[in-house]
Amino acid sequence: MQNPEVFILAIESSCDDTAAAVLHNDKVLANVVANQLIHNQYGGVVPELASRAHQQNIVPVVDAALRKANIQKEQLSAIAFTQGPGLMGSLLVGGSFSKSMSAALEIPLIAVNHMHAHVLAHFIDEDGFDKPSFPFLALTISGGHTQIIRVDSFFDMTIIGETTDDAVGEAFDKSAKILGLPYPGGPLIDKYAKLGNPKAFAFTKPKVAGLDFSFSGLKTAILYFIQKQKLQNPDFITENLNDICASIQHTIIEILMDKIKLAVKETGIKQVAIGGGVSANSGIRAALKATEARYGWKTFIPKFEYTTDNAAMIGIVGYQKFLNQHFETAAVVSKARIQF
Repeated sequence: MQNPEVFILAIESSCDDTAAAVLHNDKVLANVVANQLIHNQYGGVVPELASRAHQQNIVPVVDAALRKANIQKEQLSAIAFTQGPGLMGSLLVGGSFSKSMSAALEIPLIAVNHMHAHVLAHFIDEDGFDKPSFPFLALTISGGHTQIIRVDSFFDMTIIGETTDDAVGEAFDKSAKILGLPYPGGPLIDKYAKLGNPKAFAFTKPKVAGLDFSFSGLKTAILYFIQKQKLQNPDFITENLNDICASIQHTIIEILMDKIKLAVKETGIKQVAIGGGVSANSGIRAALKATEARYGWKTFIPKFEYTTDNAAMIGIVGYQKFLNQHFETAAVVSKARIQF
């Protein structure tokens, strides 16, 4: 039975964002994220710099979350934190802080799988957003993961398809780098794609059996295409940037949609949710939404702030684990790679 007074402090530190959230049951009272802009100059996340920044940010971020939620730390029911997967140095900062605070307050400690959190973010109570019913399919797309997951309950999830090499976010960012766009380039491809012709240039879609994905071949094809065109016209990228971005995005969306259509056909499940940082992409959101009228699917697209790494999604998993008394001791360890 639902306890009306469950307050969860959630901490997320898997990569380069330090985040803290406070939830009252399944309702978010505060969701604070401190971004690390230092990585932009390096064209990617530098793990050592990320862990140092987490150490600087975690106390003020947690303090800000508690203040915004108007909650005293003595009111907290439990602390949930990201156990993995992620950068080991980053995970250790959040894990160590959470262990210490739970011990000091003498409240339960809850470990959360970051990828489970992307899936279950759809169960945060938000006005205007429906919650899926079980079973449903989840497409988790980010810089490090591309997965199709069958979700039968809060704690019963099965990966039925995943990338065999690079993640979709990697494909977006590396394509942007080839075009000379700054890091992170994925959002810029989305921005320019809105202004271009998605069928201006054709890129071959990889042939991968079943529900698995592959993006390394597409990255190579884009690289060779750009190199060839620049030999003929040094200004090719400048003159065709919008069309190039639109064509790249169109190809990636088709790859994702082909696989999710196959997953729906094989499972018979017509409820489809997306999650992860790349689910913020406007083209992917539009393509998924279009399936409702075309195929009769029910789709679930998260609130924008719950797509990228955030602590609210850690908190909703923490809330469900709290209800089921799934607690950890201080012996729990952070894991860069963790069993799904």
